[in-house]
Amino acid sequence: MEIIIPVVILSLIGIVSGLGLAVASKVMAVPVDERVAVVTEMLPGANCGACGYSGCGGYAEALVSEEAKNGLCSPGGASAADEIAQYLGTGAVDVAYKTALVHCMGTYDNTSDRMVYQGLKSCNAVVQLFGGNTSCPWGCTGLGDCADVCEYGAITVCNGVASINPEKCVGCSMCVEKCPHHLISFVPLKKQAVIRCSNCDKGAQARKVCNTACIACMKCVKTCRYEAISITDFNATVDAKKCTGCGECVEVCPQKCITFFAHEAPKKENAAVQA
Repeated sequence: MEIIIPVVILSLIGIVSGLGLAVASKVMAVPVDERVAVVTEMLPGANCGACGYSGCGGYAEALVSEEAKNGLCSPGGASAADEIAQYLGTGAVDVAYKTALVHCMGTYDNTSDRMVYQGLKSCNAVVQLFGGNTSCPWGCTGLGDCADVCEYGAITVCNGVASINPEKCVGCSMCVEKCPHHLISFVPLKKQAVIRCSNCDKGAQARKVCNTACIACMKCVKTCRYEAISITDFNATVDAKKCTGCGECVEVCPQKCITFFAHEAPKKENAAVQA
């Protein structure tokens, strides 16, 4: 009896606990829309976050609940957008094509290295040494962590600075996450002006370390008729939604750190996985 009674008690506790969990799973269950799983399968599975949501699953939930606009997935392109539109019955949609862009022009023609680095060939490693190997502490180190992580061959390092080919970029955002200086961001594929400098030092200091550094002179802000440019922390920023691509800010910039980005989104009939 000394053995049987504890066994019976434990068994009863197990049964009661099991029944309680079963009831709780039914009562407290969160309804799941089966369409979310279907839409998630239609997305490329890159989980890059370029759409603004927490991966493909998060974007799928937002699409099903009508909280998000279809066509925000650059890696999926027009094919994924059309498939989702047909499944959800939302009709035709335009894809918001984007490409990654390096906001730095610190080539060896414009700046120089401030130390001879002989360690691990890694941007992340060199920035641990007083901010990096270049004279500009905000600039591209040129060691190619972004190029190494890009699976599509869209990034090359030339003359000390990384460059991204919009025709090969699929918007996976791997390079954005890899850059230790946060120099890479997404811009829409359209005619627009882009700031190619990330230096946030005051003008005099910025000019000392790079010939093309933004000096926050405000000429671009005053010239823009569409209020598309603002200055934050001594660095200019262009609002792509407001920019019309007139190019006036490019002409007045004394440092030539504003360039004209002329790559346009692919036409829908031949758009597949381009960003």
